[in-house]
Amino acid sequence: MEVFDGHRSLLRPLSAPAIAIGNFDGVHAGHRALLGKAIECARRLGGDAVALTFDPHPARVLAPDLAPTLITPRERKLELIAEAGIDVAVVEPFTRELAGLAPDAFLRQILVETLQAREVVVGYDFSYGKKRAGTVKALKDYGEEHGFITHVIEPITVNGLVASSTKVRNFATTGKLDGVRMLLGRDHDVDGTVVEGAKRGRSLGFRTANLRISSEQLLPAPGVYAVRTRILDDSDGARVYSGVANLGTNPTFVAEGQLALEVHFFDFDRDIYGRRLRVSFVERIRGERRFDGVDELVRQIAADADRAREILNDTTAAGQSGTSDDATTRRDDEV
Repeated sequence: MEVFDGHRSLLRPLSAPAIAIGNFDGVHAGHRALLGKAIECARRLGGDAVALTFDPHPARVLAPDLAPTLITPRERKLELIAEAGIDVAVVEPFTRELAGLAPDAFLRQILVETLQAREVVVGYDFSYGKKRAGTVKALKDYGEEHGFITHVIEPITVNGLVASSTKVRNFATTGKLDGVRMLLGRDHDVDGTVVEGAKRGRSLGFRTANLRISSEQLLPAPGVYAVRTRILDDSDGARVYSGVANLGTNPTFVAEGQLALEVHFFDFDRDIYGRRLRVSFVERIRGERRFDGVDELVRQIAADADRAREILNDTTAAGQSGTSDDATTRRDDEV
């Protein structure tokens, strides 16, 4: 997939483009419906399937104190958009200048004069331009006058729930990973770099990789999770390792500690300091708690690890995620 930083950075004319427009945070079922329609239109036209998205999220510019945590930061979002089958992504820098464009100016400058849209795909609640005054009807009318067809995707429901980024966030922050998986069509994941920690896990018999996670990434509710992890910058970056993770503040050892993500891999003994990991949260085993002593904590960690193995073996057998590896398993509201 070709990626361009804004419409002004295009290095070539697009070919009969069908353009899906949205923030696409999470690339959930609703987003994939938009992207899929753009791909369908592009294949019929013999042209480019294009995703026009924005960075940063508009709320970070217009109302930073109220801006949502991102389900998928820019690079992960683009990776998922590419996996959907899009040919070209235009990541439009979202600025106050862009937000202040009159609706017709937004359409003229970006969709018509530069991208030369042939077909446009938007969600039912899409709005654009200054004060979000541009409506779906206005978009359709403008397209009829300026040579492009507009397709509007109605709400996409999964098991009776409308797919939205807001619902994904709500499910994640309350630990309801079944709901997250249902709307995303995959396990929620976060990327981070392995850094040195307090090294308590080694003394307890459960070595862990301690991850530094960007504050912009959505984390699930604190607790203990069955996880699958990839080492992104490894020679075999597609291999998936099973494990158990703790997301919390280590209250047994630290009072008012910092939130941290620690992953214990099963059947694994490598030095991975400085490596980039992608941790996929499969199921929440329990909430975080403070233990009265180290022995009690070790017994609980062992029980958590056993439970995580069961969960991951069961989900692999059921085909929910991953395939076997050498250890145990491998593997919106705002459109």
